[in-house]
Amino acid sequence: MLQVRGLAKRFEPATPLLESVDLDVAAGEWVAVVGESGSGKSTLLHLVAGLDRPDRGEVRLDGRALDFRDDDALALWRRSHVGFVFQAFHLLPYLSVADNVALPLALLGASRADRARRAAAALEAVGLALAAPRLPGSLSGGEMQRAAIARALVHAPRLVLADEPTGNLDAGNAATVLECLRDAVKRAGAAAVMVTHSPFAAARADRVLRLSAGMLQAA
Repeated sequence: MLQVRGLAKRFEPATPLLESVDLDVAAGEWVAVVGESGSGKSTLLHLVAGLDRPDRGEVRLDGRALDFRDDDALALWRRSHVGFVFQAFHLLPYLSVADNVALPLALLGASRADRARRAAAALEAVGLALAAPRLPGSLSGGEMQRAAIARALVHAPRLVLADEPTGNLDAGNAATVLECLRDAVKRAGAAAVMVTHSPFAAARADRVLRLSAGMLQAA
């Protein structure tokens, strides 16, 4: 489903951060990318999401290549096809949990009734049905991350990108969140890429790759 070929990016002329990255992720597959700090893991996610432009190489989802020249088209593509899970949750504090989860649907123009129905189903899937009317500030860190997973998957994206999704959690909450993420990806049949420093988190993925010297290799 996701194909990356020859992806390269440099920020200093003498030191390429990504030299030639190839990556294939199948539908329903969850791939973890590990590596040292500064190895380019987050940059790789940004390129795959079309948030940054590569110096060369291409990214394809379902056989369609991203057009890195058109920012408006990339923004529309992300809105429809990509779900993000971040370390810092990024839930809006003044909206209910249900309204936070429904935000991607609102951006896509879904009706209020459709937003409510799909947000409720997404929260049920991550065990947070009773939290729907609450504000994010009343949730634990693990609950906030599960809400963020529900938000990332509510619009049925084809690609899920997770950047250190357990970085702010203790071991017990991390295990619960990773299980929720895995189940959500499998149910949706999405292609998922997670970057992490955590061996514990990486071990939950279907496959682990290491980013080193600007290239991906089996860990």
